[in-house]
Amino acid sequence: MTDIDASAEKVLYASDAAVQMVLALRANEENPESLALWIEVTGSSNNAYTYDIYFQASDETRTGDWNDDRDGLTIVVTAESVPKIRGSVLDLNPDSDQGGMFIENPNRPPRPSGPSPHIAGPPIDLSGDVAQRVIQVLEQQINPSIAAHGGRADLVAVEDDVAYLRLSGGCAGCGMAAVTLSQGIEVALRDSVSEIRRVVDVTDHASGTNPYYETAKK
Repeated sequence: MTDIDASAEKVLYASDAAVQMVLALRANEENPESLALWIEVTGSSNNAYTYDIYFQASDETRTGDWNDDRDGLTIVVTAESVPKIRGSVLDLNPDSDQGGMFIENPNRPPRPSGPSPHIAGPPIDLSGDVAQRVIQVLEQQINPSIAAHGGRADLVAVEDDVAYLRLSGGCAGCGMAAVTLSQGIEVALRDSVSEIRRVVDVTDHASGTNPYYETAKK
C-alpha cells in the first residue's frame, strides 16, 4: 500500500490513487460535490466481510458514523460497520484484470458454529415452486449476463426466505464475486421472487472479497 493517509482515527485509510478514482467516478453523478463515499458491511462470505459502497449525500450522517475528508472527498463508514472495518485500507486492485478497488480488512466475521449443510452432502430437492422460479431467474436473467465473464450461478437449496447459490467458472475464486452476488444476483432474485429475502454464497472461493461501486443512492 502507498500514499495512505494515517492522520485520522484508524477506521479506514484510503490511498491517493483510490481517492482520485472515486473523485473521477463521482464527477459523473448529479451534484457531485454534495456526495460522500459511503461504506457499510452487508454480511460475510467465505470468512470475509462483504460491502455496500455507494455515493450518498454527505449531510445524511448519523450519530456514530465515522467520517474523514480526503482531497475534497468525504468518506463515511456507517456506525454499525465501524468495528468490522476498523484498520482497513481502501486501495486500487493490484490485479489489473479485475480492475476497480478493494478493501484490505484485517477483521474477519465470526465463524459459524458448524459447516453449512449446503456445501456438501446429497442433492437437495429443488422441485418446489419457489426453487423453480429462482432457477428461472438465474437461467434467464443472471447466467446470460455473467457468462460474458465466464461465470455461472446455480441454486443449491432454498430454506425459508434464503436462497443458497454456488458460483462457478469465472466467478469461482473471483475477488468481485461477493459484489456480483449482493449488487446483481441478490437484487434480481429479490425483485423477481418475493419469497426470497436473502442470498447466501456457498462457493469455496480461494480469494478474498473485493467491492466495487454503485451509483448514488436516491
